[in-house]
Amino acid sequence: MTRLPVTKTPKVYVGGAFIRSESGRTFPIQDAAGEFFANIPQCTRKDLRNAVEAAAKAGPGWAKRTAYNRGQIIYRLGEMIEARQADMIDALRVGGATKVGAAKEVAATIDRLIYYAGWADKYEQVLGNVNPVASPHFNFTVTEPMGIIGLLAPDEAPLLALVSLFAPAITSGNTVVALASSTQPYPAIVLGEMLATSDLPGGVVNLLTGFRKEIVPTFATHTHLRAVAGVANADERKTLKLGAADSVKRVKLQKAEEKIDWFSAKAESLYEIRDFVEFKTTWHPIGA
Repeated sequence: MTRLPVTKTPKVYVGGAFIRSESGRTFPIQDAAGEFFANIPQCTRKDLRNAVEAAAKAGPGWAKRTAYNRGQIIYRLGEMIEARQADMIDALRVGGATKVGAAKEVAATIDRLIYYAGWADKYEQVLGNVNPVASPHFNFTVTEPMGIIGLLAPDEAPLLALVSLFAPAITSGNTVVALASSTQPYPAIVLGEMLATSDLPGGVVNLLTGFRKEIVPTFATHTHLRAVAGVANADERKTLKLGAADSVKRVKLQKAEEKIDWFSAKAESLYEIRDFVEFKTTWHPIGA
């Protein structure tokens, strides 16, 4: 008798666990040949709120870790992807990427993680400062993580862009709730499996799949999200900025209408880390 293959049931990675959408809804994706490949969880606003709760629980512990330890953990995630390059290449090819193109994106993703792992115990020395003041005080500025960051990944370079968005945020001690590409969500599913077997604590990175029109308004208005970043079209940018003004959150959006080269060196920078930190200045009296 011919053995029937055991097909995969994709789940999203939230709070260190693999879950289906709370609504039970899914949407189908096809492989490069146009054949049915899998049913992907169609996450809802409730899933987003649950992910924010998971990120809030993980936040204090992640922020209290030493910068050196955070760097080790991010480096370890790069190791995990390195060891499973073939799986990730296959995941990208489901969306139509060529083998060469997928291999290039996976390699760039690993390099991006290593880049930010290297900054983890160095950015403070560059972004922080000792400030000269005309008074008998020692004045210095240090950085602090903002909290929970909401991220919107684009359809282009679905793996590299997603990692390029969340890596600088977690480097400085933030936690993340990210919405993966709507048209190519499968790489995020496989990435979640690698996150689960890395040393990254559950809840630091939470990955959702689904439709942007359903979830973006909640990204905009959720008061526990301290910032929203990523790629958005004109209507989404308007929704996010209006919601952010009401809930007082930082917004850093790139225009979906403009082509973004995620492979470029410009896509990685110390200033990507700076965008997700707050600055605290302390005045300490000295002298008589």
